[in-house]
Formats: sequence, structure tokens, C-alpha cells
Amino acid sequence: MNPVVSAADLQYTPYKDTATDTIYNLLFCDDLDLYRNNHKGPIEGTWQVLFSNPPEIKQLQALADDKSAESRLRILAFNRLIQQHVSIKQKELLGVIVEVGLDQGLDTLAAYKDMRVRYINRTGKLRVWEKHDPSIDAKIKKLFQEVQPIIEKIGPWDKARLPPPPAGQMRLTFLVSDGLYFGEGTMRSLGRSPLAGPVVTAATELLFELTRQ
Repeated sequence: MNPVVSAADLQYTPYKDTATDTIYNLLFCDDLDLYRNNHKGPIEGTWQVLFSNPPEIKQLQALADDKSAESRLRILAFNRLIQQHVSIKQKELLGVIVEVGLDQGLDTLAAYKDMRVRYINRTGKLRVWEKHDPSIDAKIKKLFQEVQPIIEKIGPWDKARLPPPPAGQMRLTFLVSDGLYFGEGTMRSLGRSPLAGPVVTAATELLFELTRQ
């Protein structure tokens, strides 16, 4: 069961800009307070479901199971259900985040099941991808396909999210309906791994296509 941690425990600052650090932390969808504090506009509809206190379990379950909803909102809903000790039986992959620690900074690529992508390069420059494109969609689907065998073999992490990987390390984080999964190692070791290697290749191809667009 995932532990209950404070918002401050999850706020990491790998970039020089506060706004970019906030975007980085939002990628993982594990801090509802961070979403609440950065929400603009009225709290209604989906946001009312997510922010309700006490939580409306049936409405959260409906949002979590709504395959037409934005993936990050579904992850937030699943995580809140987990915090309420609601059993999540299925393993639905909803997001993949690849972090590469470099001497110059952190590269972060986040892709979601709804075909949205966020990329923050080592300088803190952000690229947001919100539209459908056959070439990008195909790369995301390939990435998810390569991750699936991994989440079938491992279980969710049962502690708070770790700080960003240091220089020379790569971390693969999988946002799954029943929790956060991850694997970490050197770029060389992960690239050569029978399981992680295809994920690294697929992520590299997605990033190349994203920067080419």
C-alpha cells in the first residue's frame, strides 16, 4: 500500500526555474495538493471530484475508469483511491517517465496513454505536445508496448518517490493504475538489459521524433 506523504516530501528542484520544477513534479501525478495549489479557474466537474473532501469514492472510481479522460487526471484519481485503501485490481499503464542524469542537468521525457507528451531538457527548456500525430502516436504506443512486460514482472514502489537520478544514472518510471513502478541504473546497463533496453530505445525514438517535428 502506498504511504501517505506530505507535499513537501515530493517537491524536488532539479531545474533552475521554480515554474519548471513545478511542472516536473506535476508529471508524476502523486501530489494532489500540488495540483490543487496550481489550479486556475473554478473547482468544478472533474476537479471537484478530485479535490472533494471527504472523497466521493464512486465518482473517483468512475473518473479512474473513464478511458476518454485525460491520463494524468485518471492517475490522480487512482492514486486517491489507493490512499483511501480501495483495492485496484487491474494493472493499466497510463504514463511513462524517462529521466537521464547528465553533467549539465536532468533530461525528463514524460509520455501518457492519451498521447500527450512533456519534455524538459537539461537546460530547463520545456516542450509540450498536446495534439495527435500519426508518427508521434506510433512512437508512444511502441514505448507503452515495450513497458508492459516489465510491469507484469514487478510490483509498485511502496515508498515516497525518490529524488531525481544523479549524473550518469537513468530512471524509468511507470505510472500504473495500482501505483508507481520504476527501475534505475546506468544508461549503459539499462540499454543492455533485455527488459529495459527496448524501453530505452523506444523512448529515444520518441524523443527524436518529438524534436524533429
